[in-house]
Amino acid sequence: MTDAIVRDSNGTPLKDGDSVTLIKDLKVKGTSETIKRGTLVKNIRLNGNPGEIECNTKQVKGLVLKTEFLKKA
Repeated sequence: MTDAIVRDSNGTPLKDGDSVTLIKDLKVKGTSETIKRGTLVKNIRLNGNPGEIECNTKQVKGLVLKTEFLKKA
């Protein structure tokens, strides 16, 4: 399996341990939480899918975010 390069909304490559910022308010499915635009998410993990990352926020643990809503911090 070849390693696909994971890129944020601006085309910047992401890697494990990077910090990203949300560029849009996102409602979290299954909860009443909304993660606000500008929220800093630290220590992301790549999951093998080039369009998604795994992370934890203060509000929600074990979150999967689409890279189209992120920019590298």
